[in-house]
Amino acid sequence: MKIGEFAKYLERLTKTSSRIEITKILADLFKKLSKEEVDLAVYMSLGILAPSFRGVVFNLAERMMIRTISSAYDVLAEDVVKKYKEVGDLGIVASFFAKQKKSSLSIREVYEKLFKIASLEGDGSVEKKISETARLLRNLDPLSACYVVRIPIGRLRLGFSDKTVIDALSFFEVKDKSKSKKLEAAYQVFPDLGKIASAVKKVGIDKAVKNIFPEIGTPVFPMLAQRLKSADEIIKKMGQVAVEPKFDGLRVQIHYQDGLCTKAFTRNLNDVKEMFPELVNIGKYLKAASAILDSEAVGLDAVTMQMVEFQKTMARRRKHDILKFAVQTPVTFQIFDVILLNGISVMGQSYISRREILKRIIRPNDIFVVDDYFLTNNPDEVRSKHKEFLEKGLEGAMIKRADSNYVPGRTGWRWIKMKEVEEASGKLADTVDCVIMGYSQGRGKRSVFGIGQFLAGIKSSGKFLTITKVGTGLTDEQFKELQKRLSNLVIKKKPVGYEVHKDLEPDFWVLPKVVVEIAADELTKSPKHSAGLALRFPRLVSFREDKSADQATTLKEIQNLYRIQKR
Repeated sequence: MKIGEFAKYLERLTKTSSRIEITKILADLFKKLSKEEVDLAVYMSLGILAPSFRGVVFNLAERMMIRTISSAYDVLAEDVVKKYKEVGDLGIVASFFAKQKKSSLSIREVYEKLFKIASLEGDGSVEKKISETARLLRNLDPLSACYVVRIPIGRLRLGFSDKTVIDALSFFEVKDKSKSKKLEAAYQVFPDLGKIASAVKKVGIDKAVKNIFPEIGTPVFPMLAQRLKSADEIIKKMGQVAVEPKFDGLRVQIHYQDGLCTKAFTRNLNDVKEMFPELVNIGKYLKAASAILDSEAVGLDAVTMQMVEFQKTMARRRKHDILKFAVQTPVTFQIFDVILLNGISVMGQSYISRREILKRIIRPNDIFVVDDYFLTNNPDEVRSKHKEFLEKGLEGAMIKRADSNYVPGRTGWRWIKMKEVEEASGKLADTVDCVIMGYSQGRGKRSVFGIGQFLAGIKSSGKFLTITKVGTGLTDEQFKELQKRLSNLVIKKKPVGYEVHKDLEPDFWVLPKVVVEIAADELTKSPKHSAGLALRFPRLVSFREDKSADQATTLKEIQNLYRIQKR
């Protein structure tokens, strides 16, 4: 397919707000694409060149794209800036200056050029990226230039998510969403939509999903816990359970092969192996050729060897001298599950079986520690262990059904987290992971920060619904951190998928990139917040760098928290 025809599909998607219509347009696009290019089209339609865990990024800021457009069309940078201020979209700016011509380039040719540009590194790489991108733009028609420009700067906003692509693949084959669940289950195990689309195009959905298994180097979406407050209800729903300690650490999925840690993924599928030099020696402690392990990386105080808070562990990300920092705050990996062993998936085995595997393959040591667990079907014993963990300074207990398989995502009553002692109704049982949707200008002493309060929301079927505004209880450092994180995400128009009451609209809209952990006294019904509920007395707990917007708390979870609170 020529890039010009592909751009016309992207234009149709941009002008469509109905999710079902977007799904049908994508399904039609998949029919027209060849099996050799469908993966590339999927990536580009999502505004990427590869899944996030592959680490392919442009690092081309808007100011660099302004120079690129100036060079491509031989116009003054001042004129590009002027037009940008007028329309607020560099893609539209590029289409305005582009020559009216028909491009002969195919999707593959454009993709390969973009991938080559993104891969440029070292001295002079920025200038090379600008010149090569300018050369590509000169060979594109105005509409194609518009959409190609938006990809490097992360502004290809077409109003759909990975889930919509999954639905579209089902529509492509059976004209409805009846095979979406099969595809989504496969995607949770192998989150590369391009490769999945290519397999579907080649052999069909049924054969494609049967051939998808965990793979070293490709993250599996982690299994997540539900929330319940009562130990009696937990036993009633789950039967025999294992009670584990819940640590305040960073969830890390360790990929191991031939004596080496090849990758280490967070919950949002980012590779953080470089954060943890401790992983270099993992081969000494594992009796396996290959494995994927689920763990919690817990920071320790180097003097007292007591556990430190999550944010101190995460501070390694912002340190250049990682080895020095690793001495100051060493880490233990609390290993609590196994997904793959010697090339064979063990996700279908029971919790008890997977725990037996961990006992066999990990040698005793102080860095890679297999979590203890306690089996019971007695609510009083659950309460007792939970209280014991809290008294030790842990977050509480993780309760896991003894016969459960490893199932990515938050489904069924397989894992439950308890973070508070059982109390009377009216107390919020857990924190909430919210996406920052916008912020308002600071006034008075906050004017120096540029932020007075931020609007936060939760996830619901591809949309973001407001649930609170947070502006009190933040330290000066937190306000500064907010400004730093949000300033590059500001956009002129409300993003597609944001549902916000007019009375709650912020001064500045931001892209849904920053996830924050919010604590509150309780949930109350709200006529204005689009979630239908609001957090009362919200407090910023932490920035969740390990989570993406797709992993924010969902409306269903919030409604469940509200029900728990009322008991």
